[in-house]
Amino acid sequence: MRSAMRSAPRAVRLMAAAVGTGSGPDPGPKRPRPEPALRIGTHDGTFHCDEVLACYLLRLLPRYRDAEVVRTRDPQRLAQCDVVVDVGGEYDPERHRYDHHQRSFTQSMRSLRPDKPWTTKLSSAGLVYCHFGSQILAGLLGQPEDGPVVTALYDKLYENFVEEIDAIDNGIAQAEGEPRYALTTTLSARVHHLNPRWNDPHQDTEAGFKRAMELVGGEFMDRLDYYHHAWLPARALVEEAIRRRFEVDASGAVLELPRGGCPWKEHVFSLERELALPDPLQLVLFPDCGGQWRVQSVPAGPHTFQSRLPLPEPWRGVRDEALSQLAGIPGCVFVHASGFIGGNRTREGALEMARRTLAQRRGGGGNAERLSPLPSRSPQKGPLNPAWGGSGDWGWPRPSSLGPCCPRSR
Repeated sequence: MRSAMRSAPRAVRLMAAAVGTGSGPDPGPKRPRPEPALRIGTHDGTFHCDEVLACYLLRLLPRYRDAEVVRTRDPQRLAQCDVVVDVGGEYDPERHRYDHHQRSFTQSMRSLRPDKPWTTKLSSAGLVYCHFGSQILAGLLGQPEDGPVVTALYDKLYENFVEEIDAIDNGIAQAEGEPRYALTTTLSARVHHLNPRWNDPHQDTEAGFKRAMELVGGEFMDRLDYYHHAWLPARALVEEAIRRRFEVDASGAVLELPRGGCPWKEHVFSLERELALPDPLQLVLFPDCGGQWRVQSVPAGPHTFQSRLPLPEPWRGVRDEALSQLAGIPGCVFVHASGFIGGNRTREGALEMARRTLAQRRGGGGNAERLSPLPSRSPQKGPLNPAWGGSGDWGWPRPSSLGPCCPRSR
């Protein structure tokens, strides 16, 4: 009995410590309470590509990596969110409100960042990219936010990924007039098809929204990887080819690339302007993966199938020995029906096809098109970055160290 009575006070003291009454021994330092997860607010119901991409981009930032996406139109619930996109009727970057539906909203990349040229009205995707894109890319690539790599890829991804989503969401046509054919497989269209069908018995959009974020996020990361590891390094090859063009042909109008398949066209346009070339480049030579050679016309612009100088009209659609006899050049393989590209078994044969094409232009014979002027601005449509230089500025290998590659014809 005495033992039981003596143990009672000790039991009371331990219980008091467990419930935090303040009596008994010091429980030690308190653990900090975990901060509540941040919230990204967007609208519920039918989802679109712009807010899906906006949410995905925000979650690439360390601050929002574990953020909960709250889909609602309830103003009270949205007010509790740390950032709100595509709903709420306000654009206020200080409070992280990024809607574009209000009548007063007219912002474009150029209006918010005057150093950028794009005038397409922004959607929630473009707003998030405008404010956070450089920070996101710097974190993903481990590069300085204001460095040339991030600057180049920021511009490239906006023009070739985000701007399309902005335009589609805002109902901006790609070109004037009636389109010749329908585009139904854009990223925006594929996201739309992840919504429930109008006659589905279950109209829950949450599962589809998550699938859409996976789809959009995967495509964004794939595009970034391609531009970083393929498109950007190709610049060094193109720049060296331009500097050596007079070693290929005295006209200076023919480039020779050490390998095929590299994305050279946009780099040609930007370097023509950056290097202030007096005359536009016309033709490009490169080997294919089978050891044969191609000669391809430089396009008239970054978004057209028209060629600056197509191969002669009589050659088009003709192949092999018949083409060799017609052109008077041994080893001919083919010329495309549109004249934008041709092939020869040897470098010398492809170069001779290029020279005959140039001679026809100078002589005004055949149906060769007139010399096209330089594009009014670079394919990126932005100011040319003075930090862009040869491959030494970027840290990629010289062209001589690169292996073979099969070309893409168009």
